[in-house]
Amino acid sequence: MKTALKMNTKIVAFFALFILTVSANAQIDRSKPPVAGPEPEISIDKPEEFTLKNGLKVMVVENHKLPKVSYSLRIDNPPIATGKKAGIESLIGSMLGNGTTSISKDEFNEEIDFLGANLNFGITGGFASSLSKYSDRILELMADAAINPLLTEEEFEKEKTKLLEGLKADAKSTDAIASRVGYALSFGTKHPYGEYVTEETINNVSFGDALAFYEKNFNPENAYLVVIGDVDYKTVKKQIKKYFKDWKKSVDIKHTVPKPNPNVQYTQINFVNVPGATQSNLSITNNVDLKMSDEDYHAALITNNILGGGGEGYLFKNLREEHGYTYGAYSNLGNDRYGAARFSATAKVRNAVTDSAVVEALKEINRIRTEPVDAQLLKDAKAKYVGNFVMALERPQTVANYALNIELNNLPEDFYTTYLQKINDVSVEDIQRVANKYFKADNLRIVVVGNGAEVLENLEKTGIPIMYYDTYANPTEKPKFEVKLPEGVNAKSVFNAYIDAIGGKEKVAAINSILVKYEASAMGATVISEEKKMDGKLKQTIFMNGNAMMTVLTTQEKVTMNNNPLPENMVNDMKTLGGLFTELNLLNNDSAKITAIESVEGRDAYKVQVPGEVVSLTYYYDVETGLKVKEVQTTSMQGQTQSQEVVLKDYKDFEGIKFPATREGTQMGQLVVYKLLEAKLNEGVSDADFN
Repeated sequence: MKTALKMNTKIVAFFALFILTVSANAQIDRSKPPVAGPEPEISIDKPEEFTLKNGLKVMVVENHKLPKVSYSLRIDNPPIATGKKAGIESLIGSMLGNGTTSISKDEFNEEIDFLGANLNFGITGGFASSLSKYSDRILELMADAAINPLLTEEEFEKEKTKLLEGLKADAKSTDAIASRVGYALSFGTKHPYGEYVTEETINNVSFGDALAFYEKNFNPENAYLVVIGDVDYKTVKKQIKKYFKDWKKSVDIKHTVPKPNPNVQYTQINFVNVPGATQSNLSITNNVDLKMSDEDYHAALITNNILGGGGEGYLFKNLREEHGYTYGAYSNLGNDRYGAARFSATAKVRNAVTDSAVVEALKEINRIRTEPVDAQLLKDAKAKYVGNFVMALERPQTVANYALNIELNNLPEDFYTTYLQKINDVSVEDIQRVANKYFKADNLRIVVVGNGAEVLENLEKTGIPIMYYDTYANPTEKPKFEVKLPEGVNAKSVFNAYIDAIGGKEKVAAINSILVKYEASAMGATVISEEKKMDGKLKQTIFMNGNAMMTVLTTQEKVTMNNNPLPENMVNDMKTLGGLFTELNLLNNDSAKITAIESVEGRDAYKVQVPGEVVSLTYYYDVETGLKVKEVQTTSMQGQTQSQEVVLKDYKDFEGIKFPATREGTQMGQLVVYKLLEAKLNEGVSDADFN
């Protein structure tokens, strides 16, 4: 009986749903687009405020929708340059929020986890959130961490080591170099926004320096605490007075923020050479003086959004969708109440199209300055911005930031309640006017960080003046790329020397097939790399714990990955790899060139580059022994570039032919070392393997 009743209930429910659906469809005219809903009303509660005797300013916004509370602490000191001790703020900031003088680091973090809360600190403040029933305790922990942080010399040395290791890791990163050089040139190295951290400045900082910096700069004199959530104002006021009253004032920090460097007198390329870089990092920039209180502020936001705010922006559609130069191209128009902000249009592009990307990006910047924006595009940009703005209001941090912005930037109280109206009031004329005001077409720095040997010749053809800088923004001479080679040395002679080094032409000529296997441990698994080779053919298979995970088959007719054909332009490049030894194929490739002599594992090596439309090869051969010591395969597709680098070591003889016994490479940030298991000549491989 119960079963029948359940079945009848389901049938009734089904027909009810069917009737509702038919009824709804009957009332909708699908030939017309739906009518837009009413404009969302923005309601941001005005915080209740009070100030402690020590200067801490507190803002409280009650919101009882959810049983949660968040605390945002902001130390609002003016930006300060730390000069020869640049990085001191990072060192001391990384030590905050990890225990107090009365609670060990482990106990502190364990209690935060137990409460299901979040708490983090930096030198400019902190953030905490929890369920409202734990609000008293999380506030107590936050206050204790701010007032009585556990600062030990042992922890300081650990953080210093981490920071130094990070600098070493970034030494050849075009992203890190571009950021450092861009800010240094725009603002000046003596400006707080333009100075940079080096190994020397970090080593200049002592533990005592860090403590003194904390005492002077992390204090309540210029501090704000914003509380949002399921709290009672009177109760939270008592709690804050209780836990923060012992936070002592330090000296009031008052100093003048220096002016940034002026914009350049004429548009120019500022080039930084990074040998071996597989991509160029572009940043087209000029300084701006834009504040949130300016009348242009809302129009500036939409103007930047149209130029480079996302996938619908001019830059993205041109450089990514139309030309495929990059994975993404974007712009940013900053604002700063101290008058030091930047406009920048950025992208990472393939070396071969660096000059073209510069020209096209400049074209789009000029376009938004000289051509009226399409009315529908403007409407869409506003709609997207409005949607993102409304969604952001769901986050407590956003509401806290808005409350602080009004306070710190001297904004009217209705700044955010009228925000959407001001966005929607932006006109086509406003876009063009603002673009001309903030995008300085005649005073742009085009910062290019890349491989000069591959990109400079074409950059010079743009006719834009080029200035040269090192990786720390110091002026330098134009890099020289002429390689002084011994007489008679060229790419073909290097390939022949390699053939001689591994066994000689006669031994190599007697080989019909090769089977090699390498083994490694990676991500908790045993990985086997197997290569089968015949004349013009190569089959590479990766096994993980005995299971075949990936197979790449290369012949002169096709290249497949797991039986799926690869694009034709990729196939043309990869045919070179098909065969017993790549060098035998490269002997007939006139595009292979020696571009440098570089050190690999402490030994000089000829760097031979083989360009390709999609897949480019870079091989390194020991100058003395002739053996190949490193391989780099770079793949550039759909605006993305990926490089695989392998170091070859410890060659061993197998039947008169030498193979590297060790292959070292990095996968997903982890060093993977492959050891040679076996090498067989003229056995274990047949034509059937390549069908």
